[in-house]
Amino acid sequence: MEPEISPEKSPEIGNETGPIKGVAVIEAALLTMPASPGVYRMLDAKGDALYVGKARSLKKRVVAYIQPMRLAERLRRMISETVTMEIVTTHTEAEALLLEANLIKRLKPRFNIVLRDDKSYPWLMLTEDHPFPQIAKHRGAQVRKGSYWGPFASAWAVNQTVTAMQRVFLLRSCADTVFANRSRPCLLYQIRRCSAPCVGRISEAEYGKLVAQAKAFLAGKSAVVQQELAAEMERAAEALEFERAAAVRDRIRGLTHVQGSGVVNPASLEDADVIAAWQIAGQTCVQVFFVRGGRNNGNRAFYPTHARAEEADEVLAAFIAQFYDDKPPPPLILANHALPEQALVAEALSLKAGRKVEIAIPQRGEKRAVVLHAEVNAREALERKLAETAGQAKLLAGVAELFALPAPPERIEVYDNSHIMGTNPYGVMIVAGPEGFTKAAYRKFSIRGPMAPGDDFAMMREVLERRFSRALKEETEGGGHAPGWPDLVLIDGGAGQLSVARAVLEDLGVTDVVLVGIAKGPDRDAGREWFHMIGRGPFQLPPRDPVLYFLQRLRDEAHRFAITTHRAGRSKSLIRSELDEISGIGAARKRALLNHFGSVRGVKMAGLHDLEAAPGISRETARRVYAHFHPGVRLESVS
Repeated sequence: MEPEISPEKSPEIGNETGPIKGVAVIEAALLTMPASPGVYRMLDAKGDALYVGKARSLKKRVVAYIQPMRLAERLRRMISETVTMEIVTTHTEAEALLLEANLIKRLKPRFNIVLRDDKSYPWLMLTEDHPFPQIAKHRGAQVRKGSYWGPFASAWAVNQTVTAMQRVFLLRSCADTVFANRSRPCLLYQIRRCSAPCVGRISEAEYGKLVAQAKAFLAGKSAVVQQELAAEMERAAEALEFERAAAVRDRIRGLTHVQGSGVVNPASLEDADVIAAWQIAGQTCVQVFFVRGGRNNGNRAFYPTHARAEEADEVLAAFIAQFYDDKPPPPLILANHALPEQALVAEALSLKAGRKVEIAIPQRGEKRAVVLHAEVNAREALERKLAETAGQAKLLAGVAELFALPAPPERIEVYDNSHIMGTNPYGVMIVAGPEGFTKAAYRKFSIRGPMAPGDDFAMMREVLERRFSRALKEETEGGGHAPGWPDLVLIDGGAGQLSVARAVLEDLGVTDVVLVGIAKGPDRDAGREWFHMIGRGPFQLPPRDPVLYFLQRLRDEAHRFAITTHRAGRSKSLIRSELDEISGIGAARKRALLNHFGSVRGVKMAGLHDLEAAPGISRETARRVYAHFHPGVRLESVS
């Protein structure tokens, strides 16, 4: 059911300050606020969400905010910053809970418990649009016709499963274009990881049996599959087909290996997620184990952001609601803490899944052992993170002392360029801070301006102008420095690059960012780098100084990101330069050619008749493509 969106907004109150202003805003909103279920949002002067909450009765819930002296200091501060309230009504409280989780995850309000989980999860896919289905790892939207199994905690976990499935069920993993163009079996057939349907070593019916067994195994019916394989091995032995019997025996051994049970692969669980939270020093780690078909699909640790006073059960409840915002919940969720409003959370997840979802806190038996195992993993992961954070804090304090910063930097930006003789030039920015590398903040800059080939100074100038011009625009719109403003900028280069960076920032009026150039030592020897700063002579650090190692790591990460960005851009340009130069070849026809011939080289080597036979390619288009790759050849002579 779609929620009903209320058009009412509270008026903004102009001249009052502190909590009084926020209370006035809330009181004005209460005049038209319904008593129905829904979600409310508190917004600041910039229109950003401060807090998102849900309620069975919006009016009864929000009225508590007009008495701030009864609330905690954190909530009084939130009220003081509130200038607008918005509401969305829903039919039920369960719908309100789902909407609240969606908005929190999308808007990331400062005063909520927020799960920062931007990564997609890999799935295992069995295609259903080909006579011989392919088994493969899949991420993103599930648009291709097929059956999807998962999610898996990591690419490693799904790759392990794909390997096991190849060993037991001999399913192909090659792309359809490779399958269509093979003339002899590949290495996977030789090592008994594929049945080679591409060259007719197995019939479509027999391959279909393998696919059915694979689906049964993924659905948790491995015992049935093992019985079928055992019967098949006996029949082969009785028929004196010992080679086939040995092949089936090897498949049974592989199946037995992947069926191993224990705490990590609990036999009593089929489809469930095991979720455990552990708190130390006001920080929380939530460990999630994915169990599907009785197998462990891997685990992942999460660190939700929240106020130090939040209890583990409150964090866990918010985590579960947000975690399943963009993924289907399993029938069973095992947790190590009873949740506030546990029945409501289960009802909301059931509404989302379209079937019953149970949340349980086991007290004994194998399920309790699984939860305790997840809890131990959460505790150890949090202890490691805290130890790393303490070490990171010490290094940042050393950086502040080295470069005379007023405080340890919260955000360090490092810039580098990459190109080959001026072609495919890219600039990059990487970001680091108290939590280590912040990869979500990394940026790529495809160099646009005209410049001499390999002019590193011009490339650096363009990158910094684009980066800080945008930052200044955001600052003007928001009033004050944006959250992404750096305390320290490191440039890969010496005095020349530093002077360019200084000139760019001075032209933009930026005076409160410390600039440092890192120049490679003699013979590019790591450990003998020279550091350049404005108003200070070049200097070096002792070879084994921990701060030197830290700065080298930052520089190397920027260099790695620059190289990979350049390579990816160069690969795209190579593909573009071959096909996009042909007039009349757009994205659809290019895709048709690549899907049919497998590569640009395949298109280039194809004859005119082969091009004309390609799906979606007209006779005129085929002649145009052939003429492009065979200049000087008269088409009449090959017609």
